[in-house]
Amino acid sequence: MKFNKWTLGLAAVGAVSLTSAVRADEAKIIPLQTALSNTTISGYVDTAVQYNAGNVASVGDTFVPAGTSTAKVDSFSLNDIDVAIDHPLDSTPWAAGYHIDLNWGTDAITYYGNVRQAYVALSTPVGNGIQWKLGLQDDIIGYEGNTDASNPNYTRSVGYFLEPTTLLGLVGSYQINSMITVQGGIAEHFTGVSGGFSSDSEVSSKSFVGSVALTAPDSWGWVKGATLNAGLVENIYKGGADNYYAGLTMPTPWSPLKVGASFDLLSLANQTSGTFGNSQNDSGWVVGLYGNYQATDKLSFNLRGEYFDLTGGTTPESFSGTSLVDYSGSNGRGEELTATVQYNLWANVTSRAEFRWDHADTGVDFYGAGDSSTANSYILALNVIYTF
Repeated sequence: MKFNKWTLGLAAVGAVSLTSAVRADEAKIIPLQTALSNTTISGYVDTAVQYNAGNVASVGDTFVPAGTSTAKVDSFSLNDIDVAIDHPLDSTPWAAGYHIDLNWGTDAITYYGNVRQAYVALSTPVGNGIQWKLGLQDDIIGYEGNTDASNPNYTRSVGYFLEPTTLLGLVGSYQINSMITVQGGIAEHFTGVSGGFSSDSEVSSKSFVGSVALTAPDSWGWVKGATLNAGLVENIYKGGADNYYAGLTMPTPWSPLKVGASFDLLSLANQTSGTFGNSQNDSGWVVGLYGNYQATDKLSFNLRGEYFDLTGGTTPESFSGTSLVDYSGSNGRGEELTATVQYNLWANVTSRAEFRWDHADTGVDFYGAGDSSTANSYILALNVIYTF
């Protein structure tokens, strides 16, 4: 224990004792230690290199497939630096905590400076206990999420870009039993990555969100652990769009293999003008299939296939804020297939090699060449993520 000269001088003349000084010093330290004792810092650094076959630059590329980014075409990229500061809820009835996500990079999700999430977590002892999140938080629907290494593939799905990425509001979670968990809440109307949130402050302009998750119990044999999720985001805002989602993840009788499926529907029934550019109550939908084969502890293979129909003018560009292929009008049907090999050679490192093929059924040119030969897009990528 170190003391300043003033304390030592008082101790020398008997004005104070070193014992009392130690106690006084500890009194200053203990409250801070108590407040930070359960706080953790974690995060990841996501980097990649991407090659777009077809000499994209020479044809004046302006559009790329949903799930990628114009900033990454034939380039090295710093996708995301994410730093999370977390004080999780403990087991006490009235527990409180918080979570903060700060991020920087090409794929960073930012609304308030470089903040991706910032919410207060609260527990209330009602029934089995309701967990609340109040503030800025990740959206509650979707097969893929905002945390890069948690997704099965490097590039994002088309379905991901039909969904809101973020909620600003209050969401409660309640586990009815070991099989059923429900979530529900109210949030500001989300207008897209580039638009952020609606400035309309009336209650009638808010979004109402909800989801239910069903988990198969151990007694179901090889199906145990399978999860079925369904959720919605209803925008009461006069120019809003509504999201509906369903997803399934399940094991198979062959234990190394897991499969999944997802369905996303973006309805423009409430749209009158503005962001989505459609006033005719149209909608767009995406069906996705997923497969994961865990060959060894370090080696895995992930496959994703999607079919989309966005002919109602439902362009993912509305949510992503990037220059994506123009799926609107009659050019809204197509497929994408993504194959990813993941090998974790280094500790804490996710390393992935990926091939992606996108095809537009109606001859959309991905690269601005003006002919149907560019209705196909091919991407090769190497992705390395360090998680700490």
